[in-house]
Amino acid sequence: MLDIKISVITATWNRAKTLQDTIDSFLRQVEACRNVGVELEHVIVDGLSGDDTVQIIQRNEPRYHGTLKWVSEKDRGIYDAINKGIRMSSGDVVGILNSDDFYTSDDVLLRVSQAFANNDELEAVYGDIHFVKEGNLDRCTRYYSSRFFRTGLLRFGFMPAHPSFYCKRKVYDECGLYDTDLKTSSDFEMMVRLLYMKKIKAEYLGIDFVTMRAGGESTANIASKMKVNKDVAMSLRKYGIYSNQLFQWLRYAWRIGEIVYTRIKY
Repeated sequence: MLDIKISVITATWNRAKTLQDTIDSFLRQVEACRNVGVELEHVIVDGLSGDDTVQIIQRNEPRYHGTLKWVSEKDRGIYDAINKGIRMSSGDVVGILNSDDFYTSDDVLLRVSQAFANNDELEAVYGDIHFVKEGNLDRCTRYYSSRFFRTGLLRFGFMPAHPSFYCKRKVYDECGLYDTDLKTSSDFEMMVRLLYMKKIKAEYLGIDFVTMRAGGESTANIASKMKVNKDVAMSLRKYGIYSNQLFQWLRYAWRIGEIVYTRIKY
């Protein structure tokens, strides 16, 4: 028996079209973890949506059998919502599943649990994700692997795939929550803080964690990319890590390489 509890945070706002997929995906993880000592908890934080998001949560609540926590109230953005979710959570380990994403396979959280159970010193795990387009969820448009991540690459803006990052709750208690002043790259700042500054013990798992629908405010256009670069640079300066604009744009060249590789492979 693995004897571990994982809390999954889903921050959502007006995602009624995709939230059901996210919920169904989480509940399939519950089935895979049944009878092996793994307890799962889903924490959904809604930012007072104007669509049917709350109705979808309420309609699905009986399926959780007491393992769902949720709230619908105004927040100050996605990172504020994630922070609320972490505070609400009661798991030993905390991860994030966005409200337009879903797990790539039904045993992702089982394998995360096994990794932590096999190494008491382990504080975090991360892995791979892939992107798809709405209308063809079976076709991978970009595969984002964290296999080659090293902490030194943070100065270039590279980080492990954030939706694959599962961390012990006590790390957040000791190191703090997401910086809500960074509107587009607080996840990057968290990776710098935990992996570079605090040097927590993290391990790469060679599995595809999450299927992500392509799009998003932080990657929509050149102006958005410049805002991301600015937030990344601020995060690095905060901890005295040298970088420059050329370093920041290099990761987009890497991203183009990922897309080309994906098209060849898939």
